[in-house]
Amino acid sequence: MRDIIRILIAPLVWLATFSAIYGLHGLLCGHGINGTAFGLPIERVLLGAAFLFAILLQTALLFALYHPSLAASSEFSRFVSRATGWVGLVATLWSLSPVVLTTYCV
Repeated sequence: MRDIIRILIAPLVWLATFSAIYGLHGLLCGHGINGTAFGLPIERVLLGAAFLFAILLQTALLFALYHPSLAASSEFSRFVSRATGWVGLVATLWSLSPVVLTTYCV
């Protein structure tokens, strides 16, 4: 059971962060929150911080999958869990970068 969790944890974390960040995007745009922080619109700051948090979370998860004390029981599970860890990190970068790189509300 632990091997299945190791294999699926990175895609599940990506799914959770994807849903949370685009949900935050909808709330910020739907309620018309205005203001500035650090000389930038508050919406841009919040979405950027959420994006960085998601990247850091996936990176920490990837490092944990490479840690020897958390190694999977078989070589196959170890390889697949590390592969899905990389897929989760790339998916986070690819699918959440429009939040930071494009306009936040239309």
